Amino acid sequence: MIFVTGGSGFIGSNFIREWLNSNRGAIVNLDKLTYASRFAAASNGIHPDKLYFFCGDIADRQTVSGLLNSHYPLAVIHFAAETHVDRSISTPNEFIHTNVLGTFELLEAVKTYWETLPIAKKEAFRFLHVSTDEVFGSLDASAPPSTELSRYAPNNPYAATKAASDHLVRAYFQTYGFPTLTIHSSNAFGPLQFPEKLIPLAITNAVSGKPIPIYGDGTNTRQWIFVEDLCAAIRAVLKEGRIGQTYNVGGANEIENTKVVETICALLDQAKPRLDGLSYHQQIVYVRDRLG
Repeated sequence: MIFVTGGSGFIGSNFIREWLNSNRGAIVNLDKLTYASRFAAASNGIHPDKLYFFCGDIADRQTVSGLLNSHYPLAVIHFAAETHVDRSISTPNEFIHTNVLGTFELLEAVKTYWETLPIAKKEAFRFLHVSTDEVFGSLDASAPPSTELSRYAPNNPYAATKAASDHLVRAYFQTYGFPTLTIHSSNAFGPLQFPEKLIPLAITNAVSGKPIPIYGDGTNTRQWIFVEDLCAAIRAVLKEGRIGQTYNVGGANEIENTKVVETICALLDQAKPRLDGLSYHQQIVYVRDRLG
């Protein structure tokens, strides 16, 4: 039995589907079901005898403790977070609540549960925190990739709240010996992603006849990883990772945002041509770069 927070979100729902379809055991999924949740994707028709869903907030320590003490998981995988940079700029309070206070309350509940386990189960237990490469900030084009030893330099409220949660997780390992693991992922993409992120937004806007926005001059560069590869990395770290350590997970590819969108447009030109015969490239617009 494992306990997953935010299992109805993009990465969490993909993780749950793969975990259950591979007969790896049962899962408790605690999710608040906010706007970006994919409840049906994570909950319907997939080994219902092995998936236990509960709607709730990770900041509700009593709820978390009750679930832990009634299902007895041997691992907690913490996906739950507010993640969209634009939303963090306009409503940072929601990010503080979930990413910082929520992670604190979750850590307190799980640590208390862990302390009650028999010695063998206590030694086997793991708390895996899924974070982001955003905590390292921006790199110059000529700079080498971030490593696990890179300094934190968050540039927006989302990144700052994830950095804060990383520090809390580290502190619980260093102070209490609580068995934590942390993953920093590059930009994930794939099925079930909410269409506010670049790739699904470009696709949905294109086929809907809407402008396809690209920030700045389009030269901002990202490293991408397919969500199934990220889920495989999470499983590997859960199984093999050394407690207290952090692991950067990247897709080993970097591409400018403009090239990402142009590639999508070219693929759509073949798969779903516009009725007027023009290319989807016609819908690309460059907009003012976001703050930070």
